[in-house]
Amino acid sequence: MRTEQEEKNVRLVRRMYQEVLDRTDSSAVDGMFDPGYIQHNPNIASGARSLKEMLDRARAKYPHVKHAVKRIIADGDLVAAHVHVVFEPGTAGFATVDIYRIAGDRIVEHWDVMQPVALEPKNPNGMF
Repeated sequence: MRTEQEEKNVRLVRRMYQEVLDRTDSSAVDGMFDPGYIQHNPNIASGARSLKEMLDRARAKYPHVKHAVKRIIADGDLVAAHVHVVFEPGTAGFATVDIYRIAGDRIVEHWDVMQPVALEPKNPNGMF
């Protein structure tokens, strides 16, 4: 059972997927991310400003991106989400696990791992 704070953290992360990532809306970043946001993905710079710049580029490149949250786990100040990300409609997309650290009702840190959805899986279990 989640604590009240964990539930609040989960709501923030779900809202972020809808309002920031699915809409690639850089204007929504300030309300949900700490200005000093720490990014652990080596392909993206740290800081809320860098995130906003990345979202603006992504909006032009992937205007129909979708993030389907399949499961979400909360543990204290950490929220992990197992997500099916499809950048281009009609493609298989990626299986992603994002881990966020929350402090002061803002996302302050992020880690992720991503792999392409298998088109010819070796088992019938599915990635989600």
